[in-house]
Amino acid sequence: MKLYFVRHGKTEWNLESRYQGAGGDSELLPASYQEMQLVGNYLKDIPFAHVYASPIKRARITAGVIQSQLQHPAPLSLDNRLEEFRLGKFEGMKFADAEAQYPETFNDFRNHPDQYDPTPIGGESFPDLIKRMRSKINEITTNFDNDAKLLIVSHGAALNALINSLLGIPLKDLRKRGGLANTSTTILETTDHGQSFKLLDWNDTSYLDHPVRDSDLV
Repeated sequence: MKLYFVRHGKTEWNLESRYQGAGGDSELLPASYQEMQLVGNYLKDIPFAHVYASPIKRARITAGVIQSQLQHPAPLSLDNRLEEFRLGKFEGMKFADAEAQYPETFNDFRNHPDQYDPTPIGGESFPDLIKRMRSKINEITTNFDNDAKLLIVSHGAALNALINSLLGIPLKDLRKRGGLANTSTTILETTDHGQSFKLLDWNDTSYLDHPVRDSDLV
């Protein structure tokens, strides 16, 4: 079984270095629609059994654009377990402002996931995020044949935490592999219905018409 994880297209707040989270949802940039078409074209020949997406607009639209290009039609389902981190007071804030007002919380979220305490901002912890996302992955890997291919469209920070946890990376090291770019594809394989996973491809953007930019990783 192969799981293809795609991050949503780039938004205005990505470009402005603002936190979006589960409660913030700025508009997708006009150029991001072309990039969604490019990732759709890259994935179009894969016979996906199903497409799953976060219901947040930026992910939902990205999934719909990709789904429309698939040569083998696949149903699309939305699930709020695939939403981005709930970031409370951070949502809508520029990174610089968040760092100035909540320096310890800001630093731990970015650099020390094992020490991150979301209480000051009313947010969601890494273990809680991973628990809700993995419940969806467990459901998928249980309900499909072991040779199925599934597409999952979600969010940068959430996918980073989820994918690394599936690979058995300790909480303190979740950030060490680096970020996931907008409209990137990461592929995991499991041969035992989700008991273990192998990384086949990380943060692939080779199908885009530009190299990864710093703002693509926001």
